Amino acid sequence: MGTDIVMHADSTVSETEQSALEDQLMTLARPRPNKQLFGYPYKVGLYYLFGEPRSKNGFRSWFRRKFGEEPVFASAKAISSSIPIWEATLKNEGYFGSQVSGELKEEGYKARGVYQVNVKPRFYIDSVAFYLTDSSVVQKALRATSDRTIFKKGDPYRFDNIKLERERISQAIKQRGFYYFLPDYITILADNDSANHQTTLIFAIKPDMPAAAGVPYYIRDIFIYPNYNLSTARQDTNLRRAYQSDQQFIIVDSTRRFNPKLFRDVVTLQHGSRYNARQQDLTLSRLINVGAFKFVRNRFDPAQQGDSAVLDVHYYLTPYPAKSMRLELDGTSRSNNFSGTQAILSWRDRNFLRRAELLTVNANVGIEFQVGAGDQSLTNYRYGADATLSFPRLVSPLSFRADQRQALPKTNVTMGYQTNIRGGLYRINAFQTTFGYAWRQSQRLEHVFQPFNANYTFVPLDKVDSRFYDILIDPEVPDVIKAQYNNILSSDQLILSTLYTLNYTSSPRIPLPTTFRITSNVEVAGNLANLLTKQQVPGQQTTIFKVPFAQFLRLDGDFRLYRRLGKNLNWANRLFTGVGIPYGNSKGFQLPLARQYFVGGSNSIRAFRPRAIGPGLYTRDTIRNVPTFQDGGGDIRLEANTELRAKLNKYLELAFFVDAGNIWTYYPAARFTADPQATAFTSEFYKQVAVGTGVGLRIDLSYFLLRFDLATPLRKPYKTNGSEWVIDQINFRDRDWRKQNLVFNIGVGYPF
Repeated sequence: MGTDIVMHADSTVSETEQSALEDQLMTLARPRPNKQLFGYPYKVGLYYLFGEPRSKNGFRSWFRRKFGEEPVFASAKAISSSIPIWEATLKNEGYFGSQVSGELKEEGYKARGVYQVNVKPRFYIDSVAFYLTDSSVVQKALRATSDRTIFKKGDPYRFDNIKLERERISQAIKQRGFYYFLPDYITILADNDSANHQTTLIFAIKPDMPAAAGVPYYIRDIFIYPNYNLSTARQDTNLRRAYQSDQQFIIVDSTRRFNPKLFRDVVTLQHGSRYNARQQDLTLSRLINVGAFKFVRNRFDPAQQGDSAVLDVHYYLTPYPAKSMRLELDGTSRSNNFSGTQAILSWRDRNFLRRAELLTVNANVGIEFQVGAGDQSLTNYRYGADATLSFPRLVSPLSFRADQRQALPKTNVTMGYQTNIRGGLYRINAFQTTFGYAWRQSQRLEHVFQPFNANYTFVPLDKVDSRFYDILIDPEVPDVIKAQYNNILSSDQLILSTLYTLNYTSSPRIPLPTTFRITSNVEVAGNLANLLTKQQVPGQQTTIFKVPFAQFLRLDGDFRLYRRLGKNLNWANRLFTGVGIPYGNSKGFQLPLARQYFVGGSNSIRAFRPRAIGPGLYTRDTIRNVPTFQDGGGDIRLEANTELRAKLNKYLELAFFVDAGNIWTYYPAARFTADPQATAFTSEFYKQVAVGTGVGLRIDLSYFLLRFDLATPLRKPYKTNGSEWVIDQINFRDRDWRKQNLVFNIGVGYPF
């Protein structure tokens, strides 16, 4: 039925260490008990539900394999077999001399394994030494690795860390040309001081190491076969068709499908240089990630050239089809009662300019219609096209430093056009183009720099339907809706900006209980346009080709922290802060709609519908009267989310979450409410924060996660019966309350 552990630890072993040891030993306990539900082994019940199978391929056998679980019987032998494993684990963690005993305690037809664990004081690292037997080249390479040892004085003894150090030393030696060197050629001696519970580690090269492992190798010839295929292998590797590039690569590419400059950027091994394992790994990684090759394989041929040991390197590359086309059909269902579909036709060229440039051209068309709105229902249409050209290198007259341990940097150029027809009343046209770079400085730090962004949106007045103007003079239409419609008529806007994004993550290699990720953005718009133009009319916005351009500074940060609380319990947190400051040509206005902040929805504050909150005290959380058209957002956003995630089994996960936040305008906005100050960010912003909570169910299908969240508000920033807090109004039995306060969200992937 399970395992119990009774700890008897030395006084020097802290409670935290004891808890960690107990968790570690518990994972090693065998046999594992059957899965239980309220104390009942339900899978065993399913195992016997239909009786014994008559054949291996029958229904009963299939049902047992799929849903059942064979009963786990108690065994005293299993207890005795686990004891040496547990003692070895304690030794590997530095608790030398610790002892384990165990017995099987029976109660009726049930039994549990009970272990007594006597934990001795832990040993700590005193120093690390590298023992050199002679002055050979490989011994010098060993000595050169000592400066970067992972051990520090006072670190706890862990055998896993010793293995990591041996791997590090081996890789460092291989990077110095020792092609045949392996971690097994390194021996480790531990000199223990039992009185002070300290250990001195000594690393040395085994005297019986093969002679070839102690010889540095140099790169002689590099052969590249960029059109390799198993069916035509003889032809694809025919050296009579080879040519030599400027970098002395021998390339067999009779059709000259690839420009040899591609391999200059990708292959880091060089003719005449020492073999370097890191450069070899980087070359393979780049060949795979450059996107032009489906399969990548390499081979080394050792040889002797005079007194030197040399290697010939062969790269066999199977390319993808250069051109391809794909049709994608999507169905959408939004929480604002709009449902619809769209089709996307994509065309790709993986080698557009013969250096593995990726050109993607998309054409899209879609339709959305409102469900359950009766005569007031609307139908929206959209269509457009975009193109992206991605270079696997930095295209610039200036040089950038990119970490040579990472994938190739990229230069991206995009251009797109989109038309949205809103309910047959009006249409919004948008044109966007960008030019930017993306590169990694390290495994933890990534940069995206877009020096040029242009976004132009406009509403053609000749396409505005007469019904649109009828709304503006209809006395029954709220002033808020009229204000939004007036903004639509003057929504022509030009954004010329520069954007910088930084992504920083905790170490991806080391599994830590606490991990984090930080994403920050800085965008500056309109400064160059302001310098190159003159104000036409005092007191009015300056225009370019009769279109006003936006001028603003936008800063935001997304901070995420994840904490593993147990084997199947995780705690996820997010804090988002953002501020946009319109100035100059945009002083007194809000950010352009494409740059405004919004809250509410399945990836934000889930107790409120999309864009239902703010700015400030203004709200669209009137489920009976939701503005259907152009929603306004805010210039300032503050949002915090926390979520507990409990894994039930391989496929199911439960969550409990609390979300809080709101948006505000930088300047008082009269178009939202009779009190312009009610939307602006002030020192009393905390009184205008929306709070919601809820529960969620997640279905993990490995390749994607399907999420269902049900949430309700705890605090509404606008007054509700004289109070912002609505906890006392919760009434699940009331149909009207459920309709107005329960929000059901469906999403793919985690919200953060």
